[in-house]
Amino acid sequence: MDRNESEEKHAMSLAFDHGTYVVNHQELEEMGRTCCKSNAQTARSEDMSSDTKNPELSIVVPVLNEAGLIQELLRSLSSQLGVEMEVVLSDGGSTDGTVEKAKVAARDCPFPVRLVRAHRGRGRQLNAGISGSSGEWVLLLHADSLLPDRLALRKGLDALLSAMQLVGHEQVAGRFALSFQGNGEALPRYLYFNEWKARLNRRECTHGDQGFFLNRSFLAVVGPFMETLPVAEDTRFAETVRRLGEWILLPAGIITSARRFETEGFARRQMLNAAMMTLVAIGREDFLLEMPLIYASQESARRLHLLPFLIRIEEMVNNLSLRQQFSFWYSVGSYALGNAWQLAFALDVRRSSRCGDPAGKGSTPCLEMFEQYGRPLIDHPPGRVVTAALVWISLRLLSIYLRIVGG
Repeated sequence: MDRNESEEKHAMSLAFDHGTYVVNHQELEEMGRTCCKSNAQTARSEDMSSDTKNPELSIVVPVLNEAGLIQELLRSLSSQLGVEMEVVLSDGGSTDGTVEKAKVAARDCPFPVRLVRAHRGRGRQLNAGISGSSGEWVLLLHADSLLPDRLALRKGLDALLSAMQLVGHEQVAGRFALSFQGNGEALPRYLYFNEWKARLNRRECTHGDQGFFLNRSFLAVVGPFMETLPVAEDTRFAETVRRLGEWILLPAGIITSARRFETEGFARRQMLNAAMMTLVAIGREDFLLEMPLIYASQESARRLHLLPFLIRIEEMVNNLSLRQQFSFWYSVGSYALGNAWQLAFALDVRRSSRCGDPAGKGSTPCLEMFEQYGRPLIDHPPGRVVTAALVWISLRLLSIYLRIVGG
């Protein structure tokens, strides 16, 4: 890397605290027709409103049995100012009246609302929705997310344009500052940790509930979404963006429902998420393919039972050869050790919470100290073996505990 390129990337890091990788820009037209051919051929589209003006922004929302939220989502988006947009609802086969309620709400929207019928699965629905959209910019949004700032979209678009001008290319994507909304009671501190973490410029800290906002030409480079797995399509996409371009934190917030944590239990959901992320990270997606119910659709979500998943993972590992088992656990240890920074970060978050600091506003001395002094002490082959052993022991103890308490 020459001096000018190094200075340019350093300036980007100072301005937005995001990303360090750049690729040559590829101008790809008609992304909606090329992003995912299978979805383009099978998805069916229909307009819910008569407004057909050319939008500056397309908001793509995958939905599945979201009758209780879809009207609130469209009302929230209707309050946005300063952007010509369309909303594309990509339905995966709702049976609870989601489509009918969306059609009623669409009559009062100041923007076109389009329905795309796609095969069930968030990756498939996102690809189909993108194919059915037409805006120069695309925002990929969850159905249970709201933008409280009426200028959130305008601010986000302006921030992305400024970032692109600064670095001289279009490989820039943005996500909003995440906050959770519960059922009216005070949210537990553990969600404050997730809100804080989502603001960090680190691998696997960017997820779909923050909204993915990017130019269509860059979307053509980093897409399409992975369709083969029931989970992790957003993380895979986010890390592709990080590898090929830049992430920035947009100057507006997004509120996402905490319903899954509340229904399933935070600790159990976090542990299952960690297990799924680990399997994907170490290249054992085949384990997830054998567990199709691992991420239940929200309408069927209930208190999560971890034991069946742990038993199935144990069975699949035991079916490996001894060499493959060692490789598996060594990879698990390496991945777990790579995320040890979260323990130090949790101490910083705990201090910020006690001080009443908003998420993302406090300092992180424990994390900085760990990266400078702690990581070099433990991040080596013996450390990975020890970590793998600790993970194995922890999972065995967890299985015993779940057998005693039930699930």
